[in-house]
Amino acid sequence: MRFADIIGHDALKARLKAQIDAGRVSHAQLFTGDAGYGTLPLALAYVQYLFCSNHHDGDSCGECPSCKQIEALAHPDLHMVFPVNKREKKPNEAVISDLFIDKWREIWQRNDGVFSADEWYADLDLGKTMKGLITTKESEEIIRKLQFKSYSSEYKAMIIWLPEAMNQEAANKILKILEEPWDKTLFILVSEHPELLLQTITSRTQEVSVGRIDVATLQSVAKREGKSREEAHNIARLAGGSILELRELLRGETDESRAQSFELFTRLMRLSYNDKHLELFEWADDIAALTREGQRQFFLHAVRLLRESYMLHAGLGSISYLWGEEQAFCKKFAPFIGNQNIEILVEEIERAMLQISQNGSPRIVFTHFALAVSKQINRLQ
Repeated sequence: MRFADIIGHDALKARLKAQIDAGRVSHAQLFTGDAGYGTLPLALAYVQYLFCSNHHDGDSCGECPSCKQIEALAHPDLHMVFPVNKREKKPNEAVISDLFIDKWREIWQRNDGVFSADEWYADLDLGKTMKGLITTKESEEIIRKLQFKSYSSEYKAMIIWLPEAMNQEAANKILKILEEPWDKTLFILVSEHPELLLQTITSRTQEVSVGRIDVATLQSVAKREGKSREEAHNIARLAGGSILELRELLRGETDESRAQSFELFTRLMRLSYNDKHLELFEWADDIAALTREGQRQFFLHAVRLLRESYMLHAGLGSISYLWGEEQAFCKKFAPFIGNQNIEILVEEIERAMLQISQNGSPRIVFTHFALAVSKQINRLQ
């Protein structure tokens, strides 16, 4: 994975390359950002540039043995750890990343390194509720691997994807390594929810914040896929800075998801406006029955519709990206979204998303969420 293969983030890529060129390589780095922003492949491109024996013109060469091995996820000095699990696990059975490396390489190649945790868990066939973990046994494997000398590169590198999936004991073992690192050993933690990590871990890492991909860059991607200039701009705007969302929009796979999320959103807001508390409990039961991905899609669409409604309320309809039934609903709904409640409503969504990601009971989370939303919608009546 070369920096040239990463979509967007030109300024960040330049900064990362400059750090390596200047010899300022922090032994522990925390790459933070949504999976759709390309956070994980950016971390790998950083390692490839560091390992490359012939990098030039601001990028790894892509041709030397080191680059070839990293692109195949098979470099002896690069180790990757990610959440794993399996159904019908035997008592005391150790489930670690190495057992699933072939599946990991497959999903990486299929998606150019950009995929969500839910997509990975689907490949592992974990069902609706089971999630991947990074266990104490995994952390012991990390320590064992890094005790050996590097084979062919100056550095050894360990990329840990979603370190928030570590249990307490595993996190404490990783902390000890960060406190007393081996020479020429690079740790890169790639996290979507760094707030779930031990504060003692985050304090010992250098954060690399990976933000949304800009609309112009996503628009260029959409145009290369055959979309007209106007279509490409609208799709790029709706993607919210995420290449994952852009892919789904280009494939048309979000149509059913958008319709389902829109129905849930409008029902929630109408019930909230009319103080239909018993029906709100039924709404919570309905969304609690969805898959994690369905719930995530609802949250993403809800934030978008709230923000678009707020723009309409503020008189900025000329730069709003709504049409059809979404536009018709939000025009009527806009008077109930203003400065008094927009931030609170978005915070409620972020809180509920976090609670679901922490395996909170969906029925409890969505019941509390629905009642909190109802209270805020009535503030502007």
